[in-house]
Amino acid sequence: MKSSNTLAPLRYLTEQDAAFHKALMQQARCYLEGKKDHRYANQRIFIKNALVLTLCVLCYVLSLNQHSIWLFALFYFGFMCAAMFLNINVLHDASHNAFFKSRRLNWLACRLVTLPLGIDADYWRVRHVDYHHLYPNIEHYDLDSEENGVIRQMPFQKWYPHMRYQYYYWPVVAALSLPYIAWIFDWSDRLDKTPLAERKILVNLKGWLIFLSSKVLHFVVVLIIPMLFLTQNISLGAIFAVYFVSQMVASLGVVFLLLGTHWAETEFYQAPVDGKMPQGWYAHNFATACDWQPSISAMNGLFGGLNLHLTHHLFPNWNHRHYADLAKIVARLAEEHGYHYRCIGYKELLKEQKTFLTRMGQQPKILD
Repeated sequence: MKSSNTLAPLRYLTEQDAAFHKALMQQARCYLEGKKDHRYANQRIFIKNALVLTLCVLCYVLSLNQHSIWLFALFYFGFMCAAMFLNINVLHDASHNAFFKSRRLNWLACRLVTLPLGIDADYWRVRHVDYHHLYPNIEHYDLDSEENGVIRQMPFQKWYPHMRYQYYYWPVVAALSLPYIAWIFDWSDRLDKTPLAERKILVNLKGWLIFLSSKVLHFVVVLIIPMLFLTQNISLGAIFAVYFVSQMVASLGVVFLLLGTHWAETEFYQAPVDGKMPQGWYAHNFATACDWQPSISAMNGLFGGLNLHLTHHLFPNWNHRHYADLAKIVARLAEEHGYHYRCIGYKELLKEQKTFLTRMGQQPKILD
């Protein structure tokens, strides 16, 4: 029996993109061959993330040995921030099988780095890879932009009066996004209440054991163990408050790097009745995403390629270490083939994000 949330596949006009696709793939191959390289992580990436993992574990251990709520909060916050950077730099690549060459190792890496944040790696991967990447900014298909009654992200979604103020309260929504994924999206997916029901993810008893084990381990690591070590000096309420605030800060950090890339002067679409999109897949991605650059270029390495987001959408199966070079190829070929490539500064991204949220928060005009 099919889920009531079943989504029919959409088709893009492949012939529209054929010349660009051929040129882009040829240039990408030449780039790799010229460097005698591969598309996965390299030693530098492994060392960087090993250092972040070490910092993560060190902050966690130090947090368990404090007698002051403030020192506990400081080190616990460091633990959660390091975990956030691991997710940015490892989860995003590993979910596309672009971190290790082994799919099994990528799966294990996703499971490890998502443990502090409490989200299920398998459901997040399918939502991200099979829906958001395939159907960005398409109503009902891009599950990252589902209608929620709190923040309006597409012009087709229902408007409520409180949305006039969504630009002001959206950071709170962003801060609650990862906890919401962990405790609402994950369980909705698990109970077959979403389009993911047809994907048969984590099936049977083994699937339930993996899913529930990850949730239990999350609580054991981030709450139970701190409570066992610290309750003689720090109250249970304080420990839980530090945990919850840290989760919110980590969520805010991820969302601040990501969301505006699909809001800044981008297009939004409703799924056509016949399932045929009006343009090619490449044209669609150029219309629905952009790249951005931090004011300090050295910070690129911290963001796991999230800032070069259009380039990531065009090369999802490549490790983010290549994105800076690939973005140059994309920019050059886009100009030659008539695609509108945009790479903006972070200040401009925030400005356009404000414009978008303000516009989406206005009451739509009713046509006679």
